[in-house]
Amino acid sequence: MNDRDPIDPPYYTEEELDALYEQDPVRALRISREQHQLKERLAAHRPMDADASLPTEQEILTVLDEARSILLRDGGDLEFVGLEGNVLRVRLKGNCAGCPRSALDLKHVVEKLVRNRFPQITAVQNTF
Repeated sequence: MNDRDPIDPPYYTEEELDALYEQDPVRALRISREQHQLKERLAAHRPMDADASLPTEQEILTVLDEARSILLRDGGDLEFVGLEGNVLRVRLKGNCAGCPRSALDLKHVVEKLVRNRFPQITAVQNTF
């Protein structure tokens, strides 16, 4: 039994990592380590006050670069489109464009990183 929150799954599930381990153990271990490091970074970072002003474009780009590094490992990519009110608009590119997992990547990678750092951003949306 794992100790993860079942409501907040990782980028890859344990079952997916197990299946990948059978095919490519080095890649599976690398992904598992990256997910663990991301989880530690998220837990260590203290979120800003929800009533704080909106982040600057440079602050958003810094967080999006972290998300990009995760997406790039599978050939995906991410582009900043704009901030409209409290909604961040991005464009998923590369292998993420048209991928059935892209909605999960957007929610569990990009939005999680952004909202953890900037709780005043209420949503992250993909713009086509």
